[in-house]
This record gives sequence, C-alpha cells and structure tokens, in this order.
Amino acid sequence: MTPPLITSIYTADPSAHVFNGRVYIYPSHDRETDIAFNDNGDQYDMADYHVFSTSSLEPPYTDVVDHGVVLRTEDVPWVSKQLWAPDAAQGPDGRFYLYFPARDREGVFRIGVAVGDKPEGPFVPDPEPIPGSFSIDPASFVDPDSGDAYLYFGGLWGGQLQCYQSGTNADLKFDGAWSGPQEPKGADAKALFPKVAKLDRGMRKFDAAGVQDLVILAPETGEPVAADDHDRRFFEAAWMHKRGDTYYFSYSTGDTHYLVYATSKSPTGPFTYGGRILEPVLGWTTHHSIVEFQGRWWLFHHDCELSKGVNHLRCVKVRELFYDDEGKMFTKPDE
Repeated sequence: MTPPLITSIYTADPSAHVFNGRVYIYPSHDRETDIAFNDNGDQYDMADYHVFSTSSLEPPYTDVVDHGVVLRTEDVPWVSKQLWAPDAAQGPDGRFYLYFPARDREGVFRIGVAVGDKPEGPFVPDPEPIPGSFSIDPASFVDPDSGDAYLYFGGLWGGQLQCYQSGTNADLKFDGAWSGPQEPKGADAKALFPKVAKLDRGMRKFDAAGVQDLVILAPETGEPVAADDHDRRFFEAAWMHKRGDTYYFSYSTGDTHYLVYATSKSPTGPFTYGGRILEPVLGWTTHHSIVEFQGRWWLFHHDCELSKGVNHLRCVKVRELFYDDEGKMFTKPDE
C-alpha cells in the first residue's frame, strides 16, 4: 500500500500542479473536531490552508516541503467557516490564483479567490466571492493549447448543489437550506450536472457566458447519466486535465465512493462516461487530482490510513496513473 505523502498534519482533497519544476499540492487541512458525522459535512470544519511541494513522487517522500499556512478563515471578510477543497492556477500575468469554497455569513457556500506572487503563497483574498459562484470543489484548468482558463465546481448534499434547481442556468436560484431541496430520484430523473465557467483574463471573474452545465452522457445511450445511477453520476470533486486532444473530466461518485472519468473533445463538453480510476478507499470521501510530472502521470487522492479510519481526519496519497492504447485511464492495485 502506498504510504501517506504528508504525515505532519491531516490533509485531504489534494489539487496538484507542476510549477517551476516542482509539484505543488493544494490540499484542505483537516483538524480534530467533536462534531458528529452527518451528510451535511459539518464535521469537516477546516479553518486554513497549507501548501506543499516536492521534487519527487517516489517514497519515502523526503523532499516534501510544508510552506506553512497561506490563508485563514479570519483573512477573508465574507467567510464564516469551512474552508473546504481548494485549487490553484497560474494566470497570464504570471501570478498565482488560489480558488477556495467556504460558507458565507448566511451559511451558503460560495467560491473565493486569493492572489499570490509565488505558487507557495502567501495569498491575499478578494473581499467578496466570485460573482455568480456557488457550491464547492473549484478545480481550475488552463488549457495548454489555447491558454483559456476554466473553473469547474459543484458538490451534492453538504456542498449544496442540489439547492440550485430553479431559475435559468445563468441565474440559478438558491432554493433553501440543506434540509430543503434534495438530489433528484426516480426512473426518469436525470442526474444533476457539475458546473463549468470560463474565467476572464483577470482570473478573478467568470466571463460573460457565466456558469454552464457540464453534461455527462452514458455511452450506451448517448443520454445524460440518470440520477439513480450512483455508480456513475457526479457527486463532487471535479478535476480536468488534457492528454493529446482529449479532455478528461474526473470526479467522485460520492456515496458509492468511486473515482471515475468522462472524456470529450471540448473543455465544456458534453462528456461521455469512460470508467473507474480508483475503487473505494478507507474513509467516506474520495477526492483527487491528476498531473503529469517527469514524463509520468500521477493520481493524487486521500484516505484515512493515518487516522486509522476517522472519516474527517484524512491523509494525501499519490500513485501512478496509466493509459491504455485507447486512452482509457487506470491504476494498478496496491501490492
């Protein structure tokens, strides 16, 4: 079994990128809490972010550097609590942009942005969340061919995505608290889609097109994945990467605990479901990222090995990712 990449603190939801010849990892920071486990995710009461970097992804991970706390709840005027899974990107101006979800003063999840001059921060937050943003798990993607930047996001249940089912797609309405709107169910119901928005050149706002659905199709029918198809429908943990001319959108199925992926020739889709990347791990959540480094592809994820199964105290791990001749992704079982 692969050992934890980081053991000094509890970390989860790793977003990995290569900057300046090193892998930089932007995880959430789990902490001890007495809050009981619930589907609203209240036990995930994270309050700050660390950034880590390394020049090697081979055990025993002796080169992993903790760059310290780069952003805290109290640094962001609009945030009340729960700094959940972040991500980062380098903009056309050479600066680095940290995207993060948190609850605002009304308890609604929004997505904020903070800016730094170095990939390891520190980061200075904007005083308000990104206009038109909602839900959780922002994943930034800068297309290596066009240079266009996108933000993918969304998360069901505690991430509140199911609370946005009315209004137009460009102006979705928050329908109420977690105990109100529910995930669609039934034979004819389609799954809720993750969201995508193109970022403007300043990297701090969505462009004029605003938020769109990222449609995931079932390969056998060409129709959107069904809401009751919990092995394939989107739940949380959006990630985008590109290999050749193919865009790979990967995500967690949530309550079935798989990491899966879908492919497209466009960064905004539609995408067609492709298969599983990772089977369930120890712990309730699964959240990941994928990056190419030194000619090999790597899957970052987390489990609860370090805490011996405590679901809100997780540890980041990494393992090699492979592609077959048809471009299908897979990982090899732990030895």
